[in-house]
Amino acid sequence: MPILERNDTNAIAHLTLNSPERLNALSDEMLAALQTEFDALKHDSSVRAVIISGAGKAFCAGHDLKQMTAGRQAEDGGKAYFQDLFTRCATMMTSIRALPQPVIAQVHGIATAAGCQMVASCDMAVAATGTRFGVNGVNIGLFCSTPMVALSRNIPRKQAFEMLTTGEFIDTDTAKSLGLINRAVDPENLASETRKLAETVAAKLGVAVKIGKEAFYNQLEMDVDAAYAYTGEVMAQNMLYRDTAEGISAFLEKRAPDWDQ
Repeated sequence: MPILERNDTNAIAHLTLNSPERLNALSDEMLAALQTEFDALKHDSSVRAVIISGAGKAFCAGHDLKQMTAGRQAEDGGKAYFQDLFTRCATMMTSIRALPQPVIAQVHGIATAAGCQMVASCDMAVAATGTRFGVNGVNIGLFCSTPMVALSRNIPRKQAFEMLTTGEFIDTDTAKSLGLINRAVDPENLASETRKLAETVAAKLGVAVKIGKEAFYNQLEMDVDAAYAYTGEVMAQNMLYRDTAEGISAFLEKRAPDWDQ
């Protein structure tokens, strides 16, 4: 069976991490498979939303510690391997942001270390109640420095620092209150509620969501005046699209829009 499964239905691509016996760890093989799919999705205009979930009893337990231990056997103690590993992981995580489609994490069980980083890297997240989130590398002497990048951009800094330095888990109620996830739902409704959110997004004008996602992340890194100048230009360009004009006309005429894209 493939380590990563993809199933496309009604403009939604569903990626399933499929290594349940290893708690869907981000092994070298898993990182490569995810990167391949993200590279393909970036150019797939037929897909308007992406869901990422995990098979088995967990979403993702982070990096594959057995592979990392084996990497230490190199003559340099594993330095070159580890530098390459974390570079590949960072590239994969930032590829989520670079996708034109909104990406939704469908989370259950546990999301730890780089698994929590993936949740934080996704545009939205829905979690089953009972899910636990942690960046607990510090418990084994490895500070979660790369997961920290995404986590500290999702939740308040003091709470992020507490998670990173204590290695303690947070539950879904806390994750929701901090902004790490959008909603917590009963486990039996996890797939349907995530799908419903993806369908809502996929029903929008794809090109508008694409430029909106890019603008969303770009303006976050600007001061207020620069952000308004930039987003004003983005909206002006958006208004020039034929389908945007059709959407406005349809709204005024109280009918469904006839979009080309």
